[in-house]
Amino acid sequence: MFGSSNTGFGSGGGSLFGGASSTGTGNHNPMKDIEVTPPPGDSISVIKFSPPTIPNTFLIAGSWDNIVRCWEIQQTGQTVPKTQQVHAGPVLDVAWHDDGTKVFTASCDKTAKMWDLRSDQAIQVAQHDAPIKSIHWIKSPNYSCIMTGSWDKTLKFWDTRSAQPMMTLQLPERCYCADVVFPMAVVGTAGRHILIYRLDDNQPVEFKRMESPLKYQHRCVSIFKDTKKNTPVGFALGSIEGRCAIQFVQAANPKDNFTFKCHRNNGASSSYQDIYAVNSIAFHPEHGTLATAGSDGKFSFWDKDARTKLKTSEQMLQPIISCDFNAQGNIFGYAVGYDWSKGHDYYDSKKKELHLSPRKRNR
Repeated sequence: MFGSSNTGFGSGGGSLFGGASSTGTGNHNPMKDIEVTPPPGDSISVIKFSPPTIPNTFLIAGSWDNIVRCWEIQQTGQTVPKTQQVHAGPVLDVAWHDDGTKVFTASCDKTAKMWDLRSDQAIQVAQHDAPIKSIHWIKSPNYSCIMTGSWDKTLKFWDTRSAQPMMTLQLPERCYCADVVFPMAVVGTAGRHILIYRLDDNQPVEFKRMESPLKYQHRCVSIFKDTKKNTPVGFALGSIEGRCAIQFVQAANPKDNFTFKCHRNNGASSSYQDIYAVNSIAFHPEHGTLATAGSDGKFSFWDKDARTKLKTSEQMLQPIISCDFNAQGNIFGYAVGYDWSKGHDYYDSKKKELHLSPRKRNR
């Protein structure tokens, strides 16, 4: 699948699931999860597992050292570094092509690239007037394109064969987060705006515009499906206030929409709480349960239908920036690094890690 010109980066691969050697790097690893090695040179901004259309499992990570990296996760659990590409600025988002042969990357250098993993070549496919915060691949029966959301307050759709966008939509504010599960796209912007788009016509069409159900700035959004019909019906939204919202696009009952507190700790005094941002949300591909990752250095699993918390992790020494499930749902990945929420004094360049947590299939 990969070209032979660049088959690895850094030192060799990681270790085995359940093996003692898997946690021998000296990092804080209270749950004895598998560490992906070598870690990036700066904080990771996003991780994404490969789609189910390819037999092997690969993990892509974009980071603030301007590099996007790829590892193969072998069935034994060993992590093998495969290849990497470089932007001129920090990488803020990545997305897979549905056939698993290409990766799209979005950067603070105001460009997006298409990375062909077979030839190991990357070409620019999008341009904005400000950093690109989100990127997604859209595969419609009538068209295929990438969707980019930027801090220049625009949402653009690109045919990768053309230097000009197929469509440019003006956003009310800067794009902070977005997700796509065909035929739905959800975009969250500054100013607590939420925009929902339909993608199943001949071109993307705005379906609904609403104010965020959360009071403070949102940080992440993830679309969920109706588990019986396997179609997208709503989204989970996370904010800097340690709170998530479960929102149906067309709720049968308004009470189906709700918010819940998460990623909060009791402070030194019982009169207040330490409240942390929700940095990432991921839905399990089979069960529909969700994971949230926060700046408190923990991740939690939730059952949104039963409105209950299933489990909370041990605390890491740094915030958890991004999380994702692999296509089969038996591996949960999470990236640990500094999010600058406490300023320069708390930055430690050595404390950045990428972990894989095997999940039991019957959970």
